[in-house]
Amino acid sequence: MNIYVANLGYGTSESQVRDAFAAYGEVTSVKLIIDQVSGRAKGFGFVEMPNTSEAETAIEELNNSKLDSQVIVVNEARPKPANSGFGSNRGGGGYSRSNDRRY
Repeated sequence: MNIYVANLGYGTSESQVRDAFAAYGEVTSVKLIIDQVSGRAKGFGFVEMPNTSEAETAIEELNNSKLDSQVIVVNEARPKPANSGFGSNRGGGGYSRSNDRRY
């Protein structure tokens, strides 16, 4: 099960998140999201746990708990919609020779 973790401290490490979730079962991966421009953590990430019942217990126990001095939000991750509407239409007004009128 893929788990969404929000409100992480900017200094929170993947190992801290892994340790918190490992108390409830096997953790296969931890991914903290980093801003590509600044290189800073965005304050959220994802944890993958293969056992659904262990993941559900981790969600129940860790949601609204403290990790690295922050009260974190933990939910089951939902898939990103295929077409969110924002930025999906990349077309636009390009240069057209038919508009190039000379007088």
